Amino acid sequence: MSFEQVVRVPLDRVAAVIGKGGESKKQLEESCHVSLEVDGESGEVTVRSSSPEEGDPFKAMVVVEAIGRGFSPQRALRLLEPETVLEVMDLRDFGKSDNSLERIRGRIIGLKGKSRRVIEELTKCQVSVYGRTVAIIGEVSEAKLAKEAISMLASGSRHRSVYNMLQRARTKRKMDRMLLWEDQSPEVGADE
Repeated sequence: MSFEQVVRVPLDRVAAVIGKGGESKKQLEESCHVSLEVDGESGEVTVRSSSPEEGDPFKAMVVVEAIGRGFSPQRALRLLEPETVLEVMDLRDFGKSDNSLERIRGRIIGLKGKSRRVIEELTKCQVSVYGRTVAIIGEVSEAKLAKEAISMLASGSRHRSVYNMLQRARTKRKMDRMLLWEDQSPEVGADE
């Protein structure tokens, strides 16, 4: 049984899918045991696998989509790790006009990239603002948190409120991990 699916990427991202000297394309083909056919005219990337049981054509499609959403191939390859997902948000859900989309992108990126950087640091996710979309790569719970923060910013929440929410969530996760470790530690004197 063979697999073939087409993923469309913006024309200005075709070169990123291929990579310098075809490096990115080759690395993805080897990692997922697929073959990629990239059409530079249409932006269509055909993902093929002769035996989907051996490779992972679905992961390859998600990596190609991530590159198309503005991530570098190196960052997009993080999607090959287990429990790592790609979330894509359409900014037109928060504003339709070009002016409002520009304002929303500016709020998410922040002055000199500060807002995006804070979201990435506090959630351990990677964020790409490209065109009318924001894409997030991270573990499921972290990506959900980053998505919530981006939605808050796009809806007009103050940056400080969003940062505080992220900081509280980070502190809670640390406390949960500490409690988990305490619960798993062997009790002293239990065998005596």
